[in-house]
Amino acid sequence: MTKPEIPSDWSSVLLGEIATVSRGASPRPIASSRWFSDSSNVGWVRIADLGRSDGLTLLTTTQRLSPDGVARSRFLQPGSLIMSIAATVGLPIITGIPACIHDGFVALERLRGANKNFLLYALKAGESELRSAGQTGSQSNVNTAIVKGLRIALPPEPEQERIAEVLADVDRLISSLNRVIAKKKAIKQGVMQQLLTHRADRADMTSLGSVTSWLSGGTPNRSNTSYWSGDIPWISATTLKKLEAATSDQLVTPAAVKAGSKMAPLGSTLLLVRGSALHSEIRASLVTGTVCFNQDVKALVPSRNLVPKFLTYSIHGNADRLLRLVTSAGNTAGVLDTQVVKNFQIWMPDRSEQQRLVTLLDDISSEIDVLVSRLVKVTAAKQGMMQELLTGRTRLQSAEVTP
Repeated sequence: MTKPEIPSDWSSVLLGEIATVSRGASPRPIASSRWFSDSSNVGWVRIADLGRSDGLTLLTTTQRLSPDGVARSRFLQPGSLIMSIAATVGLPIITGIPACIHDGFVALERLRGANKNFLLYALKAGESELRSAGQTGSQSNVNTAIVKGLRIALPPEPEQERIAEVLADVDRLISSLNRVIAKKKAIKQGVMQQLLTHRADRADMTSLGSVTSWLSGGTPNRSNTSYWSGDIPWISATTLKKLEAATSDQLVTPAAVKAGSKMAPLGSTLLLVRGSALHSEIRASLVTGTVCFNQDVKALVPSRNLVPKFLTYSIHGNADRLLRLVTSAGNTAGVLDTQVVKNFQIWMPDRSEQQRLVTLLDDISSEIDVLVSRLVKVTAAKQGMMQELLTGRTRLQSAEVTP
């Protein structure tokens, strides 16, 4: 891959020239409980911990090492720059706590002419190159020699600091948006549970099966090319993830609908009744466009006394109760028994009250959609900024003003 040309006052260096790269160590045997202690303040870093962080600073780990474990591992003080070199290669992060890394990580220390925060972003930009260098089959593993050979475009240190600060500002905005979105979603789920779940003081309870009719879907023959790549969205467990269903990345033809699937009526609610996702969540979407669906999904068609979207919200509001009804199919799939769900009790006030609650929940959903849209735009903007700033195509001038 051809590297972009960099400014004349930048240098192209190998990572090993500006940092000491050293591998972590694991106490053996790793499964021994003697290496771990909940009372310790020294974290044991795992890939999952990086995924739960903000991607910049690691502030917590799910496991901590005992003094014996620390003595047999690679201990690092807070503020250390680390990176994974096994399976999920990359994910550079700065430790914000005393921590130990195992032999699937490296520490990047004693930096020479490189700002730590700038190097963090430079490593993020170089993740794909690093993974390609260590690709073996379906997984990527790299050694310290490959890490040391990663080439970095290095501007003067003052510019490194400015670039790192600008990108950190964007990351702080992204983290803030993620927190607000999570909070709004929690509020929405709490409102649905408070308003729509079963309560002993409610008289207007009814079984789901008494106010809906159910349709089953199917999967057209995969080997018949005339059934696929059409223009009708086909909904399965993998595409049944949003509140409303109108699109899918899998498309079928009218012949496929006749041969093995079924069209979902507008205003019906598609409910996942079989799939591994049912072990952790209930998936239900209001049909707002022309779609068909497979056999793991049921279409619940509401009666005239039931506002369509109220049905969808009711299912989501009762998700915890419905999850308790999920059984196993003997493999990884979870199952919601059709008859059991038909007997499931939901609250059904009059249509005017249903519509009032739908409007309230729609308002909250709209707020979340606006925030998610902004998050997508900011995340895309950050990627563009990294490409510009880390290659020198766009330069950041000093903030100092000459009198």
